Amino acid sequence: MKTQAYLQRINYTGPLEPTAETLRALHLAHLLAVPFENLDISLGRPIIPDETAFFRKIVERRRGGFCYELNGLFAALLRELGFDVTLLSARVARESGGFGPEFDHLTLLVRLEERWLADVGFGDCFREPLRLDEPGEQRQKMGSYRLSVGQTAEVSKTSAVYETRTLWELSQEAGWQPQYRFTLQPRRLADFAGMCYYHQRAPESHFTQKRVCSLATPEGRITLSDSRLIVSQNGQRAERELSSQAEVEAALREWFRVSLVSR
Repeated sequence: MKTQAYLQRINYTGPLEPTAETLRALHLAHLLAVPFENLDISLGRPIIPDETAFFRKIVERRRGGFCYELNGLFAALLRELGFDVTLLSARVARESGGFGPEFDHLTLLVRLEERWLADVGFGDCFREPLRLDEPGEQRQKMGSYRLSVGQTAEVSKTSAVYETRTLWELSQEAGWQPQYRFTLQPRRLADFAGMCYYHQRAPESHFTQKRVCSLATPEGRITLSDSRLIVSQNGQRAERELSSQAEVEAALREWFRVSLVSR
């Protein structure tokens, strides 16, 4: 891990001590610099759960990625800086109800004096880590979140018992909406290989149904959804349909500093 190159990639020049303040600052810096995107999937470029491959793509080629890449590499950075980080498997909430399969999403547990949920790979979600053991509402500049505790889940091979947690986000229109559900069972990056492959290949995966590139900004978000460019700022939203692949690639360069040419 070339730590300094990674820090330059996310434009971070602050303290590096493993504290809650450093974690917050790194988390926000990452979201403001590295887009959530699935562009390689539409191009047929394989994504494998490997930290070296993630580093080459995100840091050296200045690309983004989806959860396995973004959180997988962010976890490696945090470990290099002395943080205690655990990979967790999450099941993403479905619009039709219920939750997806295990390993649907990769999120992170960071242990300091308190336990924190960190996630730089879920797109438009919390910008600063959430206190894992805080049962009430956690308000942030761009939204409000809470974590509820559910029933325990037993792992048969080890007889270990893990609490189930659910992440909720407050919607002005629909109230509290579930985002994903997870346990605190430690996972390895290789455990996510099957679902990482699924999300690149399965017609049912939303990652194969449309291309997306989305980046947080200090006052909003910029998103390319297929050929529609959406700019949200201070509660205002502007949309524009791009008419050609050349316009799409120009928008990726202008708004996201992303080039699809480099491998």
